[in-house]
Amino acid sequence: MKKSIPAHLRPFTAQQHYNKYTPIDHAVWRYVMRQNHHFLQDIAHDAFTSGLKSSGINIDSIPRVSEMNDQLGKIGWGAVIVDGLIPGTAFFDFQAHGILPIATDIRQKTNIEYTPAPDILHEAAGHAPILFDETYSNFVRLIGNIGANAFATKEEHEVFEATRHLSIIMENPNSTEAEMEAAKKHLKEKQQLVKGLSEAEQISRIFWWTVEFGLIGDLHNPKIFGAGLLSSVGESKYCLSDKVIKRQFSIEDAIATSYDVTSMQTQLFVCESFEQLIEKVNHFGETMAFRQGGTEAIEKAIASSQVSHIEYNSGIQITGLFTDILKDLDGEAIYLKTTGPSALSIQNKQIDHHGPDVHIDGFGAPIGRLAGGIQLEEQSEQSLKKLGIEMNKMMQITYESGIEISGHVTSLLIHQDSLVLITLEECLVKKGDDVLFDPAWGTYDLAVGSQIVSARPIAADYASFHGEPIINEDAQKEGKTLTPLEQLYEEVRQIRESNFSKDVLLHSIVGKILNEFPEEWLLQLEILELVERYDKESPLKKLLLDQLEKLSEEERYIRLIQNGLDVIFDRRHVTV
Repeated sequence: MKKSIPAHLRPFTAQQHYNKYTPIDHAVWRYVMRQNHHFLQDIAHDAFTSGLKSSGINIDSIPRVSEMNDQLGKIGWGAVIVDGLIPGTAFFDFQAHGILPIATDIRQKTNIEYTPAPDILHEAAGHAPILFDETYSNFVRLIGNIGANAFATKEEHEVFEATRHLSIIMENPNSTEAEMEAAKKHLKEKQQLVKGLSEAEQISRIFWWTVEFGLIGDLHNPKIFGAGLLSSVGESKYCLSDKVIKRQFSIEDAIATSYDVTSMQTQLFVCESFEQLIEKVNHFGETMAFRQGGTEAIEKAIASSQVSHIEYNSGIQITGLFTDILKDLDGEAIYLKTTGPSALSIQNKQIDHHGPDVHIDGFGAPIGRLAGGIQLEEQSEQSLKKLGIEMNKMMQITYESGIEISGHVTSLLIHQDSLVLITLEECLVKKGDDVLFDPAWGTYDLAVGSQIVSARPIAADYASFHGEPIINEDAQKEGKTLTPLEQLYEEVRQIRESNFSKDVLLHSIVGKILNEFPEEWLLQLEILELVERYDKESPLKKLLLDQLEKLSEEERYIRLIQNGLDVIFDRRHVTV
């Protein structure tokens, strides 16, 4: 089953340049995956350990996303390549459509335990396997749908850009400590400007404490199911220690708890089951603008400073950059305005001759009932005539709010027995002495509806409003020439994948490592694994163990080396 990618998500797709992965990249993948298979089988949720096998992900080399897509297709999902950190609405929307977005970069060896940057270890090894559990898969689709419709604020969009900048800096091997500190400082400054909790921030926190860093089951002996934990060698072990506080999951507590993407978590939530998550998150979704509508929904659209669309109870949708609303004495919206190109749609299909090329300077529309409690959208052709609304005649109506509209009717648009749009020439729209639309401004299109039932942070008809998306079709890039260190990794990989012989030149490789790259702990572990498996009596074993023990005296290496040794010697020792 091949998943179709919605038009509005295509601009976020990219290519996987598989031959750009270096032998060191594959070694990083292999180290983490061997850790996962060795350690997580006892502490991860059963859905992950069984899904790890079903997903067909190879331990020894980075997967091709096309092959992952084939495997996920068996359960009605797909996989798509994205270019690093993408906007939250797009990230969620992929999952709402049953598509797993995968960033194909892989973390640097220096960040092997944890990185805030999206990478293929996190996406493929963390997210993909557990999707083979049907209930969990349904939960991810649900939270994806809710997240895709969540409004963020302008300040939060700036936090996203700062976070993306930090992730790029941290994964760039040429970045300096000063650059990393500056990027972290910039992110904190942007975070401090955020006031309150938008819908996007609330669902982001729920997602973080469940899909990314969730625990499940017994509060005192939980299992791991969060992808951030499952893909992090260090944190998967650290999270179950007494150093991390375990709290019973609730939506309210998850929303009230912020998180730090730059370091390991100091506390985690434990949910009862995936069914509990579905129930609670679905209930939370009922509080959001896309389900509740009303004045608050319009205000959220305005605060986002992004192109959005609102929908009336008649079915008509207005897309644009919402900037203003007029309210009555009770604080309820009675008139809304957009600025710049706007469009009208029905059922997410743009109405002919009502695109952004026509409504280029913005759009304004009243909300509410006519005087006497009349809902204009419910009127029949006969009752419209009684109100003085018929083709090619002058009409004059007054809303309960006091907004008055007069003009010459040139068109009436009916959809599913509801009046949705009246087009007027020589139109005057006013509220008291305030003119909202002047006859000199041209044609006025009156959107009909007494209530706003929904608002979403995207154009109703994305393709028509924004035009056909530009797809990233960059050509496959050639692999670069290997460095001397990468060449050594490649030689060890070839030895492992061929028929091992005691006569291979491991002694020569070890000699080069100890002379030229003495701190290359990962490559030493890979060679030690071969020696332990095929030639336990080799003098190389003691030589490598002595060197690794020496490196373990440095705090930055002790966990990495110990955890690697645990896998090689099949020990269940836990170093945190």
